[in-house]
Amino acid sequence: MNVETQDAGGAGRGARLLVVEDDPSLQVMMRYNLEKLGYAVDVASDGAAALNAVSAARPDLVLLDWMLPGGMSGLDVCRRLRALPGDNAIPVIMLTARSEETDAISGLENGADDYLTKPCSIATLDARIKAMLRRMNVTYDELRFEDIVLDPTKHRVERSGRKIQLGPTEYRLLEFFMRRPGRVFSREDILKAIWGENIHVEIRTVDVHIRRLRREINAPGEADLIRTVRSAGYALDNTPD
Repeated sequence: MNVETQDAGGAGRGARLLVVEDDPSLQVMMRYNLEKLGYAVDVASDGAAALNAVSAARPDLVLLDWMLPGGMSGLDVCRRLRALPGDNAIPVIMLTARSEETDAISGLENGADDYLTKPCSIATLDARIKAMLRRMNVTYDELRFEDIVLDPTKHRVERSGRKIQLGPTEYRLLEFFMRRPGRVFSREDILKAIWGENIHVEIRTVDVHIRRLRREINAPGEADLIRTVRSAGYALDNTPD
């Protein structure tokens, strides 16, 4: 898929997308372009990882490649998503190089809500995503934990009323934790959630970005709400060690 890099005005839409794509370079490119448009993006490289990602954090929309490794195709994933209790409403846009009309019909009959043929531009993909979310009446409420407020729509973070400027990775980290307060995540869990699978990033990179996030959100005298759990990982928690 040839995704064209464009700046479409940077509208902070705030929707959480799950991109299911096995090509690592395409994963990176799609995440970069979609996050630039204001979406929060998770990635998965195969069908099993996609279903696990949906179970861990329900996305607002799934961008699903047809051809996937591991014996589970995009059609299989779509059918399983539709069989999950309470998850029938997750919209699915199928992305595939298969351009025959019968392929489009097959994708739609197996539960996809829309069908895009590769290659397509990021502008076309963005338009389809927005149209789908409008039909689903998806809204994005503020996330709050203690005195921290994260507004996914405006891509804005405040603590005790002061604005906090975060880099893209630190923003994703904070949003990841704020959607799952109190839960302990290993460094491996965080690496997969923030950077994606099959992306070669050193495990200690997680610690570096956690330190940066702490430095930005913690003013002098404020409690450190990111708890380090020895031999386990990190959590957003107000419980003292």
